[in-house]
Amino acid sequence: MLAEIATIPLQFDTPFAGELFLLGRILFGVTLAFMGLNHFMDVDTMAGYAEFKGLPAPRLSVVASGLVLVLGGLGVAAGAFPVLAAGALAVFLLVSAVTMHDFWSMDDPEEKQSEMTSFLKNVYGAGAALALLAVGGTAWPYAVGLGLF
Repeated sequence: MLAEIATIPLQFDTPFAGELFLLGRILFGVTLAFMGLNHFMDVDTMAGYAEFKGLPAPRLSVVASGLVLVLGGLGVAAGAFPVLAAGALAVFLLVSAVTMHDFWSMDDPEEKQSEMTSFLKNVYGAGAALALLAVGGTAWPYAVGLGLF
């Protein structure tokens, strides 16, 4: 029989833990926010790709996904509304991995590899967002402290 597993609260009392957590949030969040800005800087091209992939309302989808990336990324980096930011990013990254980067349906080896790389980037990004979501209800060091939960 397994011993009962006790949950301990998230602690940042080891040397540089808070600073490393902040650096990780900044690297993750700002990178996603930058990707979101790219959605706004090249809406027509991205809308064409979204239409090619069969998304309804491709232009609106590009703008909406850009907003999720920018606001979610900045929210994670700043520690503002962390549950909402990390949750929105996790959902977006998982959904877009499957809908936009369906490498399994590609015949061309180069296109298949490119889509697989994008798919895997979205999946590991979703993993990071889920990890942040799991600790979103705790106090984050160097965070602005705004949140719903």
